[in-house]
Amino acid sequence: MNRQSWTVETGVGLFLLIGLVCVAYLSFNLGDVRLWGGGDYMVHARFSNVSGLKKKASVTMAGVEIGRVEDIRLEDGDAVVTLRIYGVPLEEDVIASIKTMGIIGDKYIAVSAGASDERIPPNGWIRETQPPLDVEELIGRFVFGSMEKK
Repeated sequence: MNRQSWTVETGVGLFLLIGLVCVAYLSFNLGDVRLWGGGDYMVHARFSNVSGLKKKASVTMAGVEIGRVEDIRLEDGDAVVTLRIYGVPLEEDVIASIKTMGIIGDKYIAVSAGASDERIPPNGWIRETQPPLDVEELIGRFVFGSMEKK
């Protein structure tokens, strides 16, 4: 094998290797895959109702995604939601609310910042929660409530 073909083959191989690394990087970033925890931790929140909330739903603070819903389970008549938080420290007086994206969009959890100096530890609990707004109940109140005679 002569020297010129060796350098061409090496150059092509190096080019392909760099291309594969770039494709892998883009795949992980666009797919929102997290290989290493990077300071992630779990917190739990208890809601009286989580209708429409699903696993992998976003957890946001001030409109910025700070985590995902990891698990939803029933415990003593309430829904216990486990949240994976991406390294953002949460004050112990935060409020977790279930919101809807748009009028009939997906449900997500919005976390309102607190003012406490104390932080929620890993596997700790968010004490203040607000269930989702029940649109059907509001429509029922409006329709049937306006028919009552005074």
